[in-house]
Amino acid sequence: MNVTRLIQAMAASVALSLAAGSGAAIAGPPVVAITGATIFDATGREPFTGTVLIAGERILDVGPKLRIPKGATVIRAKGKALLPGFLDLHTHWTPVGSPATTPQIASAYIANGVTTVADFHQQPESFAPRRAWLRDLFTPHVRFVARMSTPGGHGADWGDTNTTKWVSTPESARLAVRALQPYQPDHIKAFTDGWRYGTLPEETSMNVETLSALVDEAHRFRQQVLTHTVTVARGRIAATAGVDAIAHSLQDQSIDSATIAMLKQAGTIYAPTLAVYEPVKPGQAAPADRNDPAVRQRFAKWEFARQNLRALYEAGVTVALGTDAGMPGTPHGTSTLREMELMVDAGLPAKAALLAGTANTALALGLADDRGTIARGKRADLVLIDGRPWQTIADVHKIDRVFIDGRLVHGGGVKLPAANSARYLPALPAAALIDDFERGDGRSSLDTLRLLDMDGGVDRSVVVSTPIARPGGGNALLISSRMSLEEKPQGGVLVPLSRGSVQPADARAYRGVRLSLRGDGPYQLVVNTLSGQWTADVSGNADWQTIEVPFTAFRQTRGPAATWSGDDLLQVGLQMRREAAASDWAEIDDLGFFR
Repeated sequence: MNVTRLIQAMAASVALSLAAGSGAAIAGPPVVAITGATIFDATGREPFTGTVLIAGERILDVGPKLRIPKGATVIRAKGKALLPGFLDLHTHWTPVGSPATTPQIASAYIANGVTTVADFHQQPESFAPRRAWLRDLFTPHVRFVARMSTPGGHGADWGDTNTTKWVSTPESARLAVRALQPYQPDHIKAFTDGWRYGTLPEETSMNVETLSALVDEAHRFRQQVLTHTVTVARGRIAATAGVDAIAHSLQDQSIDSATIAMLKQAGTIYAPTLAVYEPVKPGQAAPADRNDPAVRQRFAKWEFARQNLRALYEAGVTVALGTDAGMPGTPHGTSTLREMELMVDAGLPAKAALLAGTANTALALGLADDRGTIARGKRADLVLIDGRPWQTIADVHKIDRVFIDGRLVHGGGVKLPAANSARYLPALPAAALIDDFERGDGRSSLDTLRLLDMDGGVDRSVVVSTPIARPGGGNALLISSRMSLEEKPQGGVLVPLSRGSVQPADARAYRGVRLSLRGDGPYQLVVNTLSGQWTADVSGNADWQTIEVPFTAFRQTRGPAATWSGDDLLQVGLQMRREAAASDWAEIDDLGFFR
């Protein structure tokens, strides 16, 4: 917690006590008093009936017999339970999740009493514009997590190195952590385990030396490291490296006492993400054939996950809450509450599940001094519930009101701001010039970071792009690709039209895409939009040529069937598709739109 804010909160609390004793109103932010609730403060104290006083973002005081200052807004909560807002340390704000768009995801979380989440999904370039967007919404606090993996590892199998850093040595891990710092990540996720649950070929994993260096360097910047670790053997490596939290279940076998002891000694916190692994999710039909090998394996892993959670909890390992929400069948908001139910189903007491969803997750995220408990000076992130969830965990679904930073954001007649109803940010007018490739820092004329576009999987095409001098003056971009050993390999470059591809661009003032091209053979112009990917064929030869491709020539090649609108463009680029193991190149310049 910020020391200045803590001092201010404590001073305000003293002033409140003096004013309450004299019957006077206190100066400062308006006071809200929640009275008569049964308070589960997540400190280990038994629930008690009392009052919580809030001023501004902070809790001024909490106790069973507080005086209410004059002029305070009183919320009478007799018969209700008051808890810290819930936290979820593992979510993905992805466009294929449920909901799929930022405002609706934010609304889903606050409606379910979730007041802090960590987002593992977005590229670092998007952090600043997304932080700005969230300021206009009623939203939980969102902690942005930068990703690191190994070449050919999980997380590196779909993004380029500007999206997920690829590291394989201690030196590269340290350099990658430092390279992320301009983006001010709140935490770092390390994909350390290449086991694909026994259903896909295993990918590469991170060795202990690299992971240890990564953790050490991240801690220099006061950033917690959360790992994708799903096997017991890799759990031992995580403990050896001193990771802060394992953000997945260890589920390949029963955990042994030695591994439990290592995790406990290291202080590694365990967030089992049961909600994403539940073999029959709420609303789904049970599999018709439980003897099907894939079904048997799914249930076997589920039992390992449950047993290992129970064993770790009983041994005293701290359990936190994460869901992997945004993944298939794991909706935002409701999955956080479901996770607590699944913990209880696995054998944890209801109070332990509530602690996992509050104080323990705050601890895992390095936020225990600021939130996660109801205590004087803490952030006023609170959830009021019709029930007693420490007795009946299903009561967590009975949300009455939610407060974030002391502001009522759900229930009590509150209305969400208009920004929560929008699906996307308003589109920017598209600039005529996208990139003339004159900059040598990998950024476009729009000051956006170019992305390498390649096929997914362990064996990926190798794409290199670099500005080169063009005869006659100026620069062009050379794109060179060696195709992977896959059936339909591809490689190319994408240029985002806004920082991190967060805000769409409206190109309806133009008729199409223009570029200068030199190359050897066919290529595809690519336009990625909010509604999917659109491509058009172009051809290069040994001489430079200027090519204009009208929007009417583009055909949708990815995403749900849609009609071209022209007002939701995210990225424009060039892609090459060749035979497996083939090499190719292209040079492009003056990429933009024409009227």
